[in-house]
Amino acid sequence: MKIASVIVDVPAMQTDKLFDYLVPEKWENTILPGMRVIVPFGPRKIQGFVTALKADSEVEHLRAIIEPQDLVPVLNGELLALGDWLAEETLCLKISAYQVMLPAAMKAKYEKSIRRLDHQANPLLDEMFGNKEEISWKEAEARNILPSLQKEVKNGSAEVVYAVKSKANKKMVRMISSPLSLDELNEKIGTIPGNAVKQKQLLQFFLVHPGAAVPAPELAKTADASSAAIKALIEKGWLREKRKELYRDPYEHSTFQKSDPHVLTTDQKQAIQPVLSSIRENRSETFLLYGVTGSGKTEIYLQSIQAVLNEGKEAIVLVPEISLTPQMVHRFKSRFGKDVAVLHSGLSIGEKYDEWRKIIRKEVKVVVGARSAIFAPFENIGMIIIDEEHENSYKQEDNPRYHARDVAIFRSKIHHCPVILGSATPSLESFARAQKNVYTLLRMGKRMNNQPLPDVSIVDMREELRTGNRSMFSTALFEKLQDRLEKKQQTVLLLNKRGYSSFVMCRDCGYVMQCPNCDISLTYHRHTNEMKCHYCGYQTFVPQVCPECGSSHIRYFGTGTQKVEEELGKLLPHARVIRMDVDTTSRKGSHERLLKSFANGEADILLGTQMIAKGLDFPNITLVGVLNADTMLHLPDFRASEKTFQLLTQVSGRAGRHELAGEVVVQTYTPEHYSIQLAGDQDYESFYRQEMMMRKVGAYPPFYYLALITVSHENVMKTVAAAEKIARFVQSRVSGQSVILGPAACPVPRIKNRYRYQCLIKYKHEPKLKETLTTLLEHFQHQIASEGLSISIDVNPNRMM
Repeated sequence: MKIASVIVDVPAMQTDKLFDYLVPEKWENTILPGMRVIVPFGPRKIQGFVTALKADSEVEHLRAIIEPQDLVPVLNGELLALGDWLAEETLCLKISAYQVMLPAAMKAKYEKSIRRLDHQANPLLDEMFGNKEEISWKEAEARNILPSLQKEVKNGSAEVVYAVKSKANKKMVRMISSPLSLDELNEKIGTIPGNAVKQKQLLQFFLVHPGAAVPAPELAKTADASSAAIKALIEKGWLREKRKELYRDPYEHSTFQKSDPHVLTTDQKQAIQPVLSSIRENRSETFLLYGVTGSGKTEIYLQSIQAVLNEGKEAIVLVPEISLTPQMVHRFKSRFGKDVAVLHSGLSIGEKYDEWRKIIRKEVKVVVGARSAIFAPFENIGMIIIDEEHENSYKQEDNPRYHARDVAIFRSKIHHCPVILGSATPSLESFARAQKNVYTLLRMGKRMNNQPLPDVSIVDMREELRTGNRSMFSTALFEKLQDRLEKKQQTVLLLNKRGYSSFVMCRDCGYVMQCPNCDISLTYHRHTNEMKCHYCGYQTFVPQVCPECGSSHIRYFGTGTQKVEEELGKLLPHARVIRMDVDTTSRKGSHERLLKSFANGEADILLGTQMIAKGLDFPNITLVGVLNADTMLHLPDFRASEKTFQLLTQVSGRAGRHELAGEVVVQTYTPEHYSIQLAGDQDYESFYRQEMMMRKVGAYPPFYYLALITVSHENVMKTVAAAEKIARFVQSRVSGQSVILGPAACPVPRIKNRYRYQCLIKYKHEPKLKETLTTLLEHFQHQIASEGLSISIDVNPNRMM
């Protein structure tokens, strides 16, 4: 008798433990740890993950597993261990940790239906069920017969059935072949009546292509026949149909020219040597590859991966979501061809599922993807690379709140392999670790072709206003734009939108339109002429007069990409502009299409938000303009200066990467701020020293660790009371060296009609903190369930908003 320990798909703290189930005899040799199974849980049937098998259980009268959902485990032993670590580190439920490792297509979908049990003559049941055995819950709801059915379920004449459906559909294609020999084909062609021309053409196709198996749509097209003709010949037995599984390949229409390794520069050779020796010696080591923009970090990644593949191992490459530019995918695909699987949010659920299956079937050796690709189910990892390691998108903002860098280092210890963190502007935490030799620092201080870094000029927009220039372009930037148009060179214009939005304000009384559900101003969307809340989705029309004082002097403030595009159209009517923002890139493949047309020289100016700041490498870009450098500086976030410096340095690095020299113009209202000054000099190390002083004074990372507890409820008094109780509880459990700030209202104090308060814990060494926070969640469990209180804990948060 075998017993399976199962984690069930019920995301609640009370059920976040192992439940024992009997393994039926027929499944005894089939069910393995890491498989998904369907189990009875109360009256329901739900999905669960088998974590272990054992011979006995302390529980009497065990229920049995209903059936397995997989033929092979979807989580290997290492991923199961990683799930346990993730649950402990991020204080999430185990079920959430396991689910985050799988593609969305494999998340269970539960469907309820009602089955008839009483087959005696019963007019009421006959009317409700007709001649069906079972009707879906949705149908019963639509027909308004749920209350009557409830009575029948109580009487025992019907039951509720819970079915677990998977969203994972394999794409199947009909393959058509002919079982007939050439002589038989000739004979059958002779018997076909004259008016069945299409059937004749189909058989003639197989005469020319004997033994071929062709997808039905392709056959119909090539043989100029209809699907009806194919069907008729299948019924006669002259053609045969077989269903074959087909991978959805997001890159099936792309062609990748094979690329060869480049000869490395002296800098690159010095940087790659320690990595190669770590691969040879199977040593877990974390490298920080710190190289200026354009120093050739990608070539180091590619050649290190080649060394890993030569050892018969696999590699994971993470790139930030926005910079999953086709360029990055292109470089890996052209070097390693079909050995590469790509995982990112631009793919459909089905495409992601297919790419994941290629990995689990060992059909690929390299995965390139965004954050969640860190969970790729490889079993022999030889290297993990995180490009642009400073990016925010590597930290997940909802449960489980993991950072891809921590997961990478955890996996590298299990596989005894190196991790490379690459960036021109490393996060302060990573650079501080490299300074303390926790990470190994690899420096690349020169651009590949020894091109100088671009000249950066910082323009004080206050001076522009004083001289009467009210345009969004400074005189210097406008002159340089005209110059580039004449020279037929390209320009990138960055509109720094983060923390900044267009809002509507009355010039007479100062009224600003707020969201009724959230304490935040509504954002003006010009193309739909609507006001929208970016937190809860509330939308309304733009008012013609001020709702407060009735004045008609109601105007919108702030600059959107569309407004900049219009201004460019007026000032430089002959300039061809490509705009890249959320509106123009929301359709599938549009990101790729827009960049491709820019690469082909179909536009002079690429205008966009953060998504164009990194990863672009076009030879003809010689000018980069930053329209508003300081919008992020004023956010209530201790990382504001660091994010500003990183963004400005990254976007400056797009200019002059090849033969032509580059120039950068940064427009700002705070030109004296050190992050803007030092980004202008591309001087990361001076910025690091200055910012570290600020962090030390403020007791922030990397000098302290942080934990952010956020409490929310619809009633403000309940929110405050719970937050104060939590602060007292934590204070009583931690040492005097830790600092607790709060409780205080969050920077956005109300979202979706829920009030939000937070406590921030700053600590250096608190071995019992995780235990304290887990106890805290358990202690408030009753209130969370019964009163609608919500508590979230983010250990080492990336965002303070």
